Amino acid sequence: MLPQDLSDCRPFMMSLQTPTPLLKQARQALLRNEELAISAVEQLPMELFPALMMDALKGRHNRMVKAMVAAWPFPCLPVGTLMKTPNLETFQAILEGVDMQLARNVHPSRNKMKVLDLRKVRHEFWTIWTGREDGDCSSESGDEEQVVKVLPRYAVRRRLKVIADLCLRRSLDEEQTYFLQWAQERKGSLQLCCANMKIWDMPLFPIRVILSVFQPWLIENLELHTGWDLSTLTHFATYLGYMRNLRKLSMAHISKSTIWHSNRTANREEKCVMKLVSQFSKLHSLEHLSLKGIYFWRDHMKHILRCLRSPLETLSLTGYFLSESDLNYFPSCQRLWQLKHLAMRGVELWALNPLPLRLLLETVAHTLQSLDLQGCRMEDSQLTVLIPALSRCTQLTKINLCDNDFSGPILKDLLLHTDNWNKMNGEQYPAPVECYDSGDIDTERFLHLCLELMDALRAQRQPKGIVFATDICLQCGVRSVYDLRPRLCPCWQ
Repeated sequence: MLPQDLSDCRPFMMSLQTPTPLLKQARQALLRNEELAISAVEQLPMELFPALMMDALKGRHNRMVKAMVAAWPFPCLPVGTLMKTPNLETFQAILEGVDMQLARNVHPSRNKMKVLDLRKVRHEFWTIWTGREDGDCSSESGDEEQVVKVLPRYAVRRRLKVIADLCLRRSLDEEQTYFLQWAQERKGSLQLCCANMKIWDMPLFPIRVILSVFQPWLIENLELHTGWDLSTLTHFATYLGYMRNLRKLSMAHISKSTIWHSNRTANREEKCVMKLVSQFSKLHSLEHLSLKGIYFWRDHMKHILRCLRSPLETLSLTGYFLSESDLNYFPSCQRLWQLKHLAMRGVELWALNPLPLRLLLETVAHTLQSLDLQGCRMEDSQLTVLIPALSRCTQLTKINLCDNDFSGPILKDLLLHTDNWNKMNGEQYPAPVECYDSGDIDTERFLHLCLELMDALRAQRQPKGIVFATDICLQCGVRSVYDLRPRLCPCWQ
């Protein structure tokens, strides 16, 4: 039974059919009488728990939060989405509530919590039980918003499963430090899962410790921005090979080794690179691959693609020196035949034969949704080869060809071949080379040529979002752009 002092709350807590204002009054009464509410938390109707948890977290009633976590009556507690503002005391209260549940049996008539979800992603659980949207929270990565569905009972594990996203830096904040220490001390009694892991400039040793706690085969998305040299990355390669459920891999900025003697560097680097390449054959679920500024992949990209076990949806190569043999392999690689997103930003295509890229674009014309060829230093001859393939890419929604050297006539020819780009909503093109006079922008010519190109395009279709952009101004660091109207850099205003 409820304590006598809480009898005034009893009418408000009988069912979900109770009017919302009365339920709100009930929650407020419980939080005002926190001591009694804590003592009676296991007797509260389970329907009251979700909204009361949201109120307790928002008001930072940490003792109440701790008690509610310990007595949580649902299989899943997706609390991360409610932690919009980091607060160490509240976070500690949540984990202490987990400890309480592990240490004792809760009310026998309830289903004990099986999953604690600490990810800051929107979870439909809160909307289902409360009808409120204030539990929404976008992911930390800034990517497209993630939505997590309520876990079905058959997916629930026997041990309590704790799911978290980890962003690991050399200097961890208090909340991260507390959580990692807590997780390490309880790794034998919990199933600890990191779905999304980002590693920024962190030494290898603590990463090894963390991967002994959060099993690498449960990681789905991995971002490496480490500053490691190739030798260190090779030591990490074994852990990469364990990530058999990895769907998305991003690697950036691997440093050149300064330790080895110059006459032995080439052979050692080759062995290290091939060890890394071999790990890709173990990534059975890889769909998205992004490589940025990694010097040693030249002449090895074809080896990576041969190792892949599943088709890629995304291939992103940035600041990458692609070899002729690598590019020649692209059209024949079946793992690229279902690409939705292709980015080759900063790849110097001007020195390569564009025909393999044309063949690849023709192959993926029915699936490709975005194409980024910014900064490839292409000229008219390369674009001329690509236009027939580009015209067949009917699923394109975004294209970026900025920072290439195209003339007005060839840009006009491209635009005249895009009448079937019905799904296009974001186009970025370079200003024609005729707009420049000894490296400086000729504003009158820029405005005239961009207007001419816009008129030619409107004769084919109505653009939804289009930009013609100059090179970055060396004086102010800003581009002049023409997007339905001109916007010149500050030097010309």
